[in-house]
Amino acid sequence: MATPKSQRIGIWIIAIVMIIGTIGSFAVMVLSSKNSTADQARIQKLSAQYQSDYQAYQKKLDAQTKELSDKYYAQFKAYKSKPSKFDKSDVKSLEKTDLKTGTGTKLTKKSTFTAYYIGWTPDGKTFDSSFDGDKLKAPFKVTPGGVIAGWNEGADGMKTGGIRELTIPSDKAYGEAGSGDKIPANTPLKFILMVIPTPEAINEPEVPQELLEYYQQNSAQ
Repeated sequence: MATPKSQRIGIWIIAIVMIIGTIGSFAVMVLSSKNSTADQARIQKLSAQYQSDYQAYQKKLDAQTKELSDKYYAQFKAYKSKPSKFDKSDVKSLEKTDLKTGTGTKLTKKSTFTAYYIGWTPDGKTFDSSFDGDKLKAPFKVTPGGVIAGWNEGADGMKTGGIRELTIPSDKAYGEAGSGDKIPANTPLKFILMVIPTPEAINEPEVPQELLEYYQQNSAQ
């Protein structure tokens, strides 16, 4: 459901994750070849600080994810077995069925909102969901234009706290391109969305510019 812009940002995220995952060995491996004790100390210090900040951020994020899962899992679990086969040839237009009416803010096509979801294909197979075993993953933040059209249009009119089943024709899903191995071209989809109040934002720490530049320079060599 990502946009091309998100994919470009994702390339940078991958590079950042590489730094996070190998933060100690990376600094030593790259910097040792430069034989610069001063630079090595500086970059190692920046790396250690960023790693510490990121771990603190991740801890807060995990705690929030657990708190939300504890609050909403039992309710959303009732829909875990909802996916079933449907005739793709019957899907001609976007269909919306409210399973529970919310009482909060009413959404529009231009709304940013937070949701848990289940998505499945005509063969009844779930290709993605917010479930992670017996708990929920972090809820998904939806932004206008950041998801398939069927989501933006399908959530129109929902209220926070509501649960809705969407039947989405392929032209409002992934169209002729499909998505990966699980969603072939021209495949209509079904989703269940549960819109929840957007939780407090937890800001991810920024990678120090000096560390990014150093990583870019050494990766290009």
